[in-house]
Amino acid sequence: MKAIGIDIGTTSISIVVLDLVKKKVLASRCMDNDSFLRAEQEGQGIQDPTLIFKRTMDALDEIIGNYPDFSAIGITGQMHGIVYIDGMRRFASPLYTWQDESGNRPDAQGNTMVELVRQRYGIPVASGYGLITYLCHKREGKVPANARYMCTIMDYIAMRLSGRPKPLMHVSNAASLGFYDVKEGLFQTKILSELGVDLSLIPEVTSHFEVLGSFRGIPVYTAIGDNQASFLGAVGTQENSVLVNMGTGGQISVLSDTFFEAPGIEARPIYDGHYLLAGSSLCGGRAYAVVEHFFRTFAVYAGLPDIPQYDLMARILSSEKESSPLKIETTFKGTRFDPDKKGSIIGITEENLTPVHLIRGTLEGMAQELYDMYHQICEGTNLHCDRLYASGNGLRKNPALMEIFQKKFQMPLLLAPFEEEAACGAAISTILKG
Repeated sequence: MKAIGIDIGTTSISIVVLDLVKKKVLASRCMDNDSFLRAEQEGQGIQDPTLIFKRTMDALDEIIGNYPDFSAIGITGQMHGIVYIDGMRRFASPLYTWQDESGNRPDAQGNTMVELVRQRYGIPVASGYGLITYLCHKREGKVPANARYMCTIMDYIAMRLSGRPKPLMHVSNAASLGFYDVKEGLFQTKILSELGVDLSLIPEVTSHFEVLGSFRGIPVYTAIGDNQASFLGAVGTQENSVLVNMGTGGQISVLSDTFFEAPGIEARPIYDGHYLLAGSSLCGGRAYAVVEHFFRTFAVYAGLPDIPQYDLMARILSSEKESSPLKIETTFKGTRFDPDKKGSIIGITEENLTPVHLIRGTLEGMAQELYDMYHQICEGTNLHCDRLYASGNGLRKNPALMEIFQKKFQMPLLLAPFEEEAACGAAISTILKG
């Protein structure tokens, strides 16, 4: 049983061939997703969906040509974002990604869409959520006239590959758009109607991994959100396990059959009545990049070449293994529910303002932000995890950060068995019940 897993990420597109019995990657292909378009407005995060689709198809053609006899195609990709499509299954807009900040842009009265929804309905939405982005487009008169549906980029690709005339959205992707009652498994249609949302634009939703159709005789399954796919690829269906992921952003996820939500913690549907209790840091691995930029800028001012400083930072880290006396809060991009929050450095003295303390303190701050979310989940659910899994290049390529996470969580840290966790998880989803 060989399945293809496709991951349409924000910065890369990955395709794997996974042996579902031996849990072994037989082939993989990863390419940069350099499809970002020039923003039409400040804070807008948009990509070219046509380019994304073409590159995915080219890589898929190559994979299928080299490895015949597949049992399934599973698909995942970046959550929250939306693309409008017309009645002929063509793109009617760019892809508005999860990084789109339209929801935090004030209107003429100084109100942002996120603030309006939270104040009026008490719903913890954030900028970048697809339906918040849509509401901003509606307010500004920018919903394409020929739009027939809105969906995530992976829902679109699943529709195109399977030959379906319209998208079918897995509950994991539906919940990522906002205004979705995860516990009841329904969009909050009354509130959406009051806000003037055209409900016909929202695709049908399923809680199962369904066969949508076939591509060259290979069954194509419903696309799944990348957080859920990454968990399946890194952890599988093991309970009492926690997954930390460090990429552009950071994320912590715990599998539970108990619904639990709190400020900053979402219950995300995954399969068969289970939830991923997830918390996200917006900066995540980007915080380390901010520090690297600081050292690179200094080097340029000192007359040195403008080259990456990560190797130098690793050598500096190796000179000091103790915890940093600096307490660094790495919320440099705010938080999902408090975009105005700033980062901070506390405890500076004449002696401790050093490169090594700044670097290590940043790594510790990255880990602390996710640990605080984990502690919140444990207190709210009485879950007790005994296995800590790590995924994402921000952890794989930074041994010091791995040590910090292991110490912080007081658990042995296990690297995910696959480097392309999300793509492998998409392949694995094709053999799950729902």
